[in-house]
Amino acid sequence: MIEQTIQRAQVYYFLSHAFLYPQTSWLEQLPDALRIFQELGMQCEINAANAIEDYDLPALQTQHRLAFGLTGSQCYETEFGLPHEFRQSQELADIAGFYQAFGFRVGGQQRERPDHLATEMEFMYLLALKETYALENGLIEQAEICQQAQRTFLRDHLARWVHLFYASLRQSSQTRMGAHVNENPYLELARLAHEFIMAEVLRLGIQLEGNSLPDMKPTPFNPDFSCAGCAAAEPVQ
Repeated sequence: MIEQTIQRAQVYYFLSHAFLYPQTSWLEQLPDALRIFQELGMQCEINAANAIEDYDLPALQTQHRLAFGLTGSQCYETEFGLPHEFRQSQELADIAGFYQAFGFRVGGQQRERPDHLATEMEFMYLLALKETYALENGLIEQAEICQQAQRTFLRDHLARWVHLFYASLRQSSQTRMGAHVNENPYLELARLAHEFIMAEVLRLGIQLEGNSLPDMKPTPFNPDFSCAGCAAAEPVQ
């Protein structure tokens, strides 16, 4: 059980770094990640593997900008399907509450919002790591607390929207790449992330409410997340 918990932590760590703007090529770690997927009982393969392995770092950075730039898919949980901006603030506060309870701080050299996919993946990595430590030291109650936190965070947050993120990215990638859609490294990464999170949902016995992308409307615009209030954004007279 401890070995599987370590492997799950490794997967979360890989995914959390791979979705950030690349400073190094995560494709180099992909074979190890796929091996861990298989050891966890997941039959994951990469479509058009030879095609995406040809991306060097500058090309991978370009693909990240295309996938997640202003015209690409949203990487933020609270951009999907909330009724109003006040609910968005509530969800962000709930996420921040999880982080604070387990000593997880958002920051570092690559700063992102608490609801960014990479941030939520890194939090799950931390919980799995804490669970591993508790199991190795016979701290059964603490291990159960970490397991319950993973179950609750997946149910209320990460697993609730990762399928929408994948569907949104696939939709935008098909528009941009057409028949070559499976050569998009970030679409393949999103598919792996979706399959892994759904395996976690099954493993933990989580019940999810189903939502599909056509039924979702973007969360209404929150000016606090924009430059709209800045004097520099005012039109020149």
